[in-house]
Amino acid sequence: MDVYVIGMDVHDPSDRVADKRLEEMVFDTARGALDDAGVSRDEIDHVTIAACDELDGRSISSMLLATPAGAYLKDELKCTDSGLTGFCLAAMRAGSGVFHLGLVSSWNKSSVAPVEEVMNSRCEPFFTRPIGLNMSITDGLFAQTVADIYGIDEDDVNRAVMEGYRRAHKNPRGMQRQVPPAHEISNSPHLAYPLRKSHQAPITDGAVSMVLASGEWVAEHPNCRPLARIAGMGWRTEGYSLGRDRLGALTGFRDTFEDALGMAGLLDADELDVIELDSQTGYHELAFKSALGVEGLDAVSPSGGVFAQNPYFCTGMTNAAEAILQVNGLAGPTQVQGAHIAAAHQSHGFAQQGHVAVIFEGV
Repeated sequence: MDVYVIGMDVHDPSDRVADKRLEEMVFDTARGALDDAGVSRDEIDHVTIAACDELDGRSISSMLLATPAGAYLKDELKCTDSGLTGFCLAAMRAGSGVFHLGLVSSWNKSSVAPVEEVMNSRCEPFFTRPIGLNMSITDGLFAQTVADIYGIDEDDVNRAVMEGYRRAHKNPRGMQRQVPPAHEISNSPHLAYPLRKSHQAPITDGAVSMVLASGEWVAEHPNCRPLARIAGMGWRTEGYSLGRDRLGALTGFRDTFEDALGMAGLLDADELDVIELDSQTGYHELAFKSALGVEGLDAVSPSGGVFAQNPYFCTGMTNAAEAILQVNGLAGPTQVQGAHIAAAHQSHGFAQQGHVAVIFEGV
């Protein structure tokens, strides 16, 4: 794919950004990405914003946020699936031949919205919503299913969570939380058996913006130094059912990566130097790694992934930023030596109904 990331900015992580309005968070990252790319807003020809009205606590969030995201009097497109889905839309626009230089912004001030109630509102309204299904309960159903299919026990999950926090603690771009001891994880309350509270990654506030350019634009601007080429993309949305096949087969997740790898000219995930997964619980990380066949790969979420920061709707964009830093050798304490090609992943929807993967190649 002849499209490049030429600038990006990630908001400082926080459990709750109390000193800024959401509009300010979005403006700061959009401005930072343009500055990082060395371009002005006047030069861009399209803007893609990716946000969730419910999680923003706004009825139509783009009415207030399109302008701070740089979209005033620009061709604007809004995506409500996930941050990384919005990134893919922006990349396709830049590769269309119609547009050439664009800005994509995504955000989530998770601290202002009741995430579990938002997820309950996404249930089927006549049966599953009244019985109270939410994110934690469906993650518990997922945990039961993958524990049986992939042979995952609670000790495995506890170790995966501790290892996630260990990696995250080294990441200067994350929350750098202390690593919880094993007994604290194993004694935390059950939310939906077998899922415990400490098996979940804490949700944070955050925002990410990136500038994407077509190969034609890059060729016409020899002073531009791209951060990465978009080598491959893939996405899938599965059925609504919460049965064993949907939750445990991970068909959408597998097919998403198969499409992205195929576009990048790779045969399987072992050829990736780094994979940044959106694993909202320890069960998700172990199941995703098994589904990809990369259980022995050390460079899975070297940033700490969601345990470093987890601005839920745009976590895939933070994963993309970490992948781009890796292929540039700029990831600091979490750098994987020799990384040249890296993947970023995001789940979205009710009970991880959708998946997106983007593969970045160093330039």
